[in-house]
Amino acid sequence: MAEGSRASSLAFAQVVIGPPGSGKSTYCRAMRDFLGRLGRSVAVVNLDPANEALPYPCALDIAELVTLPDVMAALALGPNGGLLYCMEYLEANGDWLRERLQALRGHYILFDCPGQVELYTHHESLKNVFGQLAKWNFRLAAVHLVDSHYCTDPGKFISVLCTSLATMLHVELPHVNILSKMDLIEQYGKLAFNLDYYTEVLDLSYLVDHLASDPFFRNFRRLNEKLVEVIEDYSLVSFVPLNVQDPQSLRRVLQAVDKANGFSFGEREQRSLEALMSAAVGADFHFSSTLAVQEKYVQSQDKAVEEEVMDL
Repeated sequence: MAEGSRASSLAFAQVVIGPPGSGKSTYCRAMRDFLGRLGRSVAVVNLDPANEALPYPCALDIAELVTLPDVMAALALGPNGGLLYCMEYLEANGDWLRERLQALRGHYILFDCPGQVELYTHHESLKNVFGQLAKWNFRLAAVHLVDSHYCTDPGKFISVLCTSLATMLHVELPHVNILSKMDLIEQYGKLAFNLDYYTEVLDLSYLVDHLASDPFFRNFRRLNEKLVEVIEDYSLVSFVPLNVQDPQSLRRVLQAVDKANGFSFGEREQRSLEALMSAAVGADFHFSSTLAVQEKYVQSQDKAVEEEVMDL
């Protein structure tokens, strides 16, 4: 294939993954609207056979091929087993997916994926589907959403770090981890450290020390130390904060994803100096995005303290 025709057949896409309730479909809706305002032709593909109430216009729905209720009824499977079967069925029917994706060529595609964690940590089917998409000339980036409320619980945050690392290693795609629902984080409680500690995953020994102050976790200090060592040895996990209500927050996430899947280095979009700089020095815009969220969080905490003082 000639280089020019190969480049023209390229398609850029995000595979939106993460545990149940992390906001994947909400993200797809917000990012679809945001990309539309930027002038990109965008399409959302639903790959979740359990997702029956889609909050966005769907260009392609896996329900045309298989649905979770039908599988559960026909094979007497529970929700987890049924979902795994659906992904295996999708993998086995790759021709169906490829044929329907042909109609979406020229679009920037958001793949809304199921929320079952096993699919991204050790099950092979969805990973193989992503591999097929890459062979079909899709340039993918995995957007892994995690609910930001886990930051308020050190034990849960270590668990999230382990899951994020396992997902990155298993899926084997350019990866952007997202702390979602940042607009709600003040409702979850006070953070033990500044927000950049969690987004940049700084020295985790402080987190282990913080856990040791809890009598329950004190018994598991050695285990937590070993888990933290694994995370720090790989040094792969970091997060971009996201508030889907804030266009600036969506823009920063999009910059990170466009850099990951290569869109920002192509010729399909007029690139400004700001876009070039944000791709070249990603740490700077990550820091500024974290700083903006941190300021809002601190302001909300200060306001809460003032209200408590006034009540007294």
